[in-house]
Amino acid sequence: MNRFLLLMLCTLPLIGCGDPVSISAPVGINLKAKSSDTASGTVTSQKSIESESGNPFKVFVDDARRELDGQSPSRVELKSLTLTLGAGSVGVTSLSEVFNGRVEVLFLMNESKNTYAAGHLAEPSGSGPVAMEVEFNSEALPDADYTRFLDGKFNVVLRGSAAPTFMSKGADVDFQTTFSFTAFE
Repeated sequence: MNRFLLLMLCTLPLIGCGDPVSISAPVGINLKAKSSDTASGTVTSQKSIESESGNPFKVFVDDARRELDGQSPSRVELKSLTLTLGAGSVGVTSLSEVFNGRVEVLFLMNESKNTYAAGHLAEPSGSGPVAMEVEFNSEALPDADYTRFLDGKFNVVLRGSAAPTFMSKGADVDFQTTFSFTAFE
């Protein structure tokens, strides 16, 4: 193989991608759900991305803006997303005791109330951390929602169909969703 072709094959994945300017520390959001709060067979919990100690999402965005001389990144990729059943959970020992089937994590924008899929898990099992399939695409957000996203003006929503016995368990469940983000120029 000639060197030119080899060089092109090695650099092709980098063309048009932009340079990463910031990579987040793990952004963990702790969520809670109770058997008694299950509505219409769905377990739902939500919390502001800004609510965790130290606001790691804001730190990530601020670092990106600092690297870009005060400008916002052109896009943010969600590199990974995991779901973990918290050790303080009462009445369940596995995610499959809480959820039956697909579990989703969404970003719910505060002002517009638009939701954007972050990721999903087809069949939860074990206590985790369980890797979720990432779906988030910041380039699909309208400008106003992208600004809200960068400003941390959104909630993380966890929802899924309740397992058949979850509502009768009297369970009090802790979850953690953990995100890893990368910002680009």
